[in-house]
Amino acid sequence: MSELSLHKLPLAGLFLLQQKVHQDERGRFARLFCEGSLEAFGQPLHIRQINQSLTRERGTVRGLHFQYPPHAESKLITCLRGAVWDVAVDVRHGSPTFLHWHAERLDSGDGRSLLLPPGFAHGFQALSDDAELLYLHSADYTPGHEGGLSVTDPHLAIDWPLPLKNLSARDAGHPLLDESFQGVHL
Repeated sequence: MSELSLHKLPLAGLFLLQQKVHQDERGRFARLFCEGSLEAFGQPLHIRQINQSLTRERGTVRGLHFQYPPHAESKLITCLRGAVWDVAVDVRHGSPTFLHWHAERLDSGDGRSLLLPPGFAHGFQALSDDAELLYLHSADYTPGHEGGLSVTDPHLAIDWPLPLKNLSARDAGHPLLDESFQGVHL
């Protein structure tokens, strides 16, 4: 196995990135990102921004966030500490999986990351206290182009593993979906 491998997930364009984790008595090492490897897999990701989050309390939910063009972005999400239930929702207009979601459990040190293409909303629930994530983004955050989905929207029917806690005012304020939501036109 090379240092990185990609595994297709049920939603087109969504991938699980598996890192080769090297361990010995000193600890562990893994390559979290390699632009050349992703290009070789046909999934180029040029990084414009790197973010880190720490979520203090188990059950806390953050998301579901996305950006509209021309600032739509790819994201690579890696758990550095603790565990999260990471959710991706297809918001691409015209996609056969429009408004379908997929989730992966990410644990620190498991060598797994979620690779989301442009046109996907992202959110997560902390499965542990002090869950820490590293986000690599292909576009700068642009407040005027942000969008969000309600994490409790019955149309999405996301099966969160724990009772929802600590939604920010911004995240709690995302409207429920209706026929006016056309998604992201890429």
